[in-house]
Amino acid sequence: MDVASIFEERKTRILRAVSFERPDRVPVVLEYAGFAALVTDTPMAEFVSTPASVTQTMIEAFRRVGGGDAINYGSFSPYGLSYSFGAKVRVPGIDLPPDEIWQVLESELMTREDYDRILDIGWKAFFQEFLSSRVFDDAEPGLLPENQEGIDVLGLWAEQGVPVLSGGDVTSPFELLCGGRSLEKFFMDLVEIPDKVVAVMDEIVPHLARNTAEKNFERGYPVAWVGGWRTAPSMISSEMWERFVWPYFRCIVNEVLDSGLIPLLHLDSNWKRELGRFREFPKGKIIMALDGDTDIFRAKDILGRHMCLMGDVPASLFAFGSPEEVYNYSRRLIREIGPEGFILQSGCDIPANAKIENVQAMVAAAMEK
Repeated sequence: MDVASIFEERKTRILRAVSFERPDRVPVVLEYAGFAALVTDTPMAEFVSTPASVTQTMIEAFRRVGGGDAINYGSFSPYGLSYSFGAKVRVPGIDLPPDEIWQVLESELMTREDYDRILDIGWKAFFQEFLSSRVFDDAEPGLLPENQEGIDVLGLWAEQGVPVLSGGDVTSPFELLCGGRSLEKFFMDLVEIPDKVVAVMDEIVPHLARNTAEKNFERGYPVAWVGGWRTAPSMISSEMWERFVWPYFRCIVNEVLDSGLIPLLHLDSNWKRELGRFREFPKGKIIMALDGDTDIFRAKDILGRHMCLMGDVPASLFAFGSPEEVYNYSRRLIREIGPEGFILQSGCDIPANAKIENVQAMVAAAMEK
């Protein structure tokens, strides 16, 4: 089979999983960044130095694993995390030793007074100012995404017969404000000035999903990654989640759907309490990716054939387990969550210290029909 045919077969397998069509086998998707540097013996600082270095190293890691139906994202920038977290990032070779992995640095970069400024000048103008003057003020200019030479990420992966699912990320007002204010300060805001926070979130949300989704669609990506971590129901009460999280999260997901893309809900931490709310979205149109903190088997019980589940081989198994343990857990996922409406993947990223033979064991489990 030629490369183009392999590419189409893999992409079709994933789309069929989303819509609960019977697959020839369960698809398996790889999601990683730092793992690529480890498995190819590439210094972390060299790995993140350019988009070309990141992408080619990730492709080589995919080859060494020896299979898979897609890559979740085909490139990576440490500073790109700032756009989702609203926080500084420490980078190997700049702020850290060259072989250490990047770190998100939480600090109070945004003040309560900034809420009034956001309402005065608008989120778009404020966020540009915020990034340049507070987030990237001490960053290495040559590593900022906007200053680097662009590459054809989709095309480079397609040459390997590998679809790339997502080319851009969407986050929620809660996540951005929590990262910018810091968790402790932001949670005090939710208690002490809730109406002001809601007004600011109302200003932010129109700027988050539509532009990213439209760009993804134009470039040919099938998915928009929609993230949630501190918006997890385990973090806050039902009343606060209903007011500060769900209306905005629901709006973002619906905007991605309206753009013609598949929302890939990357849900870190424990979402068990509110899993039933996801039945409010259209059936067979969305992927829910879980990281192991939410019980994926309980998610299957609650969501049934309503939403495709993705996951959730734990990071601990990849790093410290045996190939047999990874294979057996992967087969359990396939057996109990699939075969329809399921995509096998790591829970969140494959960790940078994963053993390659354990990643290969996950792929092998999916290849067995």
